[in-house]
Amino acid sequence: MTDLSKVPVTVVTGFLGSGKTTLIRHLMRNPQGRRLAVLVNEFGSVGVDGDILRDCADENCPAENIVELANGCICCTVADDFIPTIEALLARSEKPDHILIETSGLALPKPLLKAFDWPAIRSRITVDGVVALADAEAVAAGRFAPDPAAVDAQRAADASLDHETPLSEVFEDQIACADLILLTKADLAGEAGLAAARQVIAAEAPRDIPTLAVTDGAVDPRVVLGLNAAAEDDLAARPSHHDGADDHEHDDFASAVIALPDAADPQAVADAVTALGRDHRVLRAKGHVAVAGKPMRLLVQAVGERVRHQFDRPWADAPRRSRLVVIAERGDLDPAAIAARLGGTVESSDI
Repeated sequence: MTDLSKVPVTVVTGFLGSGKTTLIRHLMRNPQGRRLAVLVNEFGSVGVDGDILRDCADENCPAENIVELANGCICCTVADDFIPTIEALLARSEKPDHILIETSGLALPKPLLKAFDWPAIRSRITVDGVVALADAEAVAAGRFAPDPAAVDAQRAADASLDHETPLSEVFEDQIACADLILLTKADLAGEAGLAAARQVIAAEAPRDIPTLAVTDGAVDPRVVLGLNAAAEDDLAARPSHHDGADDHEHDDFASAVIALPDAADPQAVADAVTALGRDHRVLRAKGHVAVAGKPMRLLVQAVGERVRHQFDRPWADAPRRSRLVVIAERGDLDPAAIAARLGGTVESSDI
């Protein structure tokens, strides 16, 4: 059992758009008597996921216990962001009973686990478990996890061929570090898709990892929380493409913030964002859009060409600013072209 003097931490990892925020919202609504705190690691400068989670704040997870780490990937900013934030949470008069960490879609879990050995916190917190979310439909289609045997055969035939993209390495590292894998969006994948996704994950996993299919984050919290894995003490069983490296870079990815005018039609916004995935190879887009004549803000979230949009809450006293964060592989991201496609302007970018 977990040392009762240590606060358990659940690391929720997974590729872009895999459903991490949806899962954490579900856990916040079903805390099993725990007082929760949530750390959200955004990739980009607009805190969409943090806003979504703060809308679910209650006495079990008050708004002040929802903290955004927006200065870059959490596994690259451990000393600057993660350690001080954990220390601040543990110093509160009402210390959380359990901490949830939503990593960015590009984060490698293993460097984060290593941070739990830092002298300032190692006697006070423990990794209850690493939960990796995988979009079942995408995995079944082979977009992020190529067949290892096929890759080996192609490499043997031509040493110049490289089918291990940066995206697949991130995916494989997240799977390898997991104590539990959730195949999300099971309703979209169907039984055949789920079976194919399980085969891909079994081929990539370094050991037998429990794998469950879920829809809309609906999983019994008792399955996710209380794993007692003490994962920081089990690093050798969690291999990484980056083992032996002092650090890693995310130079393969870039992001931009696009400022938009008020929209006349939500569906037109969704169609334009769909085109970004199709024509501009945008991996992820998310943000809020002001719709003319509507007091509610439009939440837009996209993974490739799959777009979801809904009115989430009134703008109230917040400024009506329409902004989208877009993420793509560095060579594919053209902020000016994307802004032109959306009828907006480039507010910032990291290229």
